[in-house]
Order: sequence, then structure tokens, then C-alpha cells
Amino acid sequence: MGTAAVFTIGELAKRTGLPVKTIRFYSDEGLLPPTDRTDSGYRLYDATAMARLELVRTLRELGLGLADVERALTREATIGDLAVQHVAALDEQIRRLELRRAVLRAVAKRDSPLEEVELMNKLASMSDEDRKRLLDEFWADMVEGLELDPEFYERMVSAKPELPDDPTPEQLEAWIEFAELVQDEEFRASIRRMSEWHSQLRKQDEADFGAKQQELWMAWSAKATEALEAGLAPDSPEGRELAETIFTQSSRNGRDPNDPAWRQRLTDGMAISSDPRAERYWLLLGKMNGWPSFPSQMRQAEWIIAALRSALG
Repeated sequence: MGTAAVFTIGELAKRTGLPVKTIRFYSDEGLLPPTDRTDSGYRLYDATAMARLELVRTLRELGLGLADVERALTREATIGDLAVQHVAALDEQIRRLELRRAVLRAVAKRDSPLEEVELMNKLASMSDEDRKRLLDEFWADMVEGLELDPEFYERMVSAKPELPDDPTPEQLEAWIEFAELVQDEEFRASIRRMSEWHSQLRKQDEADFGAKQQELWMAWSAKATEALEAGLAPDSPEGRELAETIFTQSSRNGRDPNDPAWRQRLTDGMAISSDPRAERYWLLLGKMNGWPSFPSQMRQAEWIIAALRSALG
């Protein structure tokens, strides 16, 4: 029988396409022990070693570290076990890359300065617990010392950002914008004014004002939609008629709907409650939580407020 073929590192490199330097490194690390040595001490490898080298290359291309490759070769761990571990590592790597992509996309859209980039990266990396804590602290500040309808308050604070385990880039971008929004001083001041408006109404024995006003708003908004589609101006007869309806339906507990002070206060309060950033808040929350999208009501709100102001005279 003939002698089994053996190969030098250079010959292995030609047959496998791997660099000599890489094969020598694997051999030095013990992943590819030589089959034999020449009289001069050069390492030789047989066909079994070549097959082992191909396996090492495959495992490395899959991303396994040297320690895991060695465990697989020595049977300390099965390929299946290592594959499970590696999938978990890849999932985490993908998650981090998606976070980075979301930040970079936001940066590209807004041409953010360096300080803002650092903040966005921090926001994108927050845990679910940190996200909820941020929102809890936001609402605590918005209602501190105020008397609000418990149901209204519970509805506000119960809606938390719930990113899925595998969020889309759009959901991550929504979270970055949302987190920046609830930390923006102007937005916080606006929401605080809304809270104070609701609190004042409740203190004046109008505890049901918020709930009933929400029901009425849908009807008023529908009228405003019709007017907008018809191209009617807020100071048109139809606009003034809707304004008078709003003043009348909002005046309960014996309040005079023609009282100029009340009409001004109601108009100002509804304007405070119509900050477009508040609608943006719910839109972003819906994107993160996978809620159905809803049409914007800002055009209707602006038309209604203009109609109320026109009716003030």
C-alpha cells in the first residue's frame, strides 16, 4: 500500500484557499494539530487534518469564537448547542445594529449636532423598565398638586410604550422622537397647562366636564369636517352657528353661555388642549405599540377654535 498523502501548510493553503498565515494561526492555537513533522521541523497535515481545517473555517465563518470552535472539535459541546448560543448572540448583535441604524436614520433626517446624537443613542438603548419610568416621571410632573378626573388620569398614564422584542426601524425612531418629546420643556409646559385647565373645571363642580366634552367633541369635529370639505371659513354663518352650539353645550350647572368671560375662557381652554404635539404624542405611542393609525384632527381643531374666536366678537 502507498503512503498516505501529507501536505505542508503552503500546500494546504493552495488546496483550501485559506491564507498561510491563517492556517499557521489555527495550528498554533491547537485547532489544527500537525499530523507529522519533517526532519527539519516543518509541520505536515494529512487528509483528516484538511477536513478538520474545512470544519474550522466553516465554524469561524458562522461567527463562532476560537474557544467555541475548540469545544466543538473536542466534543465538549455539540454543533447544535453551539448553534443555539450563536443564534442568541446574533440576535443581540442584530438588535444593537438596528438600534444604531435607528439613531443614524434620525440623525440623517434632522442633521443633529453631536450632543443630540449622544442623547439619541442613549434613548435608543434604554430598557423597557427605563422607558416606562421616564413616562411615569413625566406624568407625575404634569399633574403634581392638581385635582384631575381619576378615570382621565388613569387613561393617560396607563398607555406606556411597549416596544416588541424585534422592533422595526420605524418603531425605534418613534421611540427616540417620543422620548425627546416628553423631555422637551415647551411640550411639558403645554401639557401642564392642559392639566391645569382640566383641574380648574373639576374644582368648579364640573367633574363630568372632560368625559362629556369628549363625547361632544366628536360631533363638533364632524361638523367642522363638513365645513372644511365645503370650503367654508370659520367666520361663515355655519362657523358661527357651530361656535354658538359649542358655547351652549359646554355651559352646564346654570352657567350663562353668553357670558363673555366664560366664552373667552372656554375658547382659551380649548386652544390650550389643541396643541398638535399632544396629537403627535399619541401617534408616536401608537407606532411603538402597533396600534391602528388614526386620522389627524388638527385641521378640525384649528377650524373650531377660529370659529369660537370669531364668535367672541
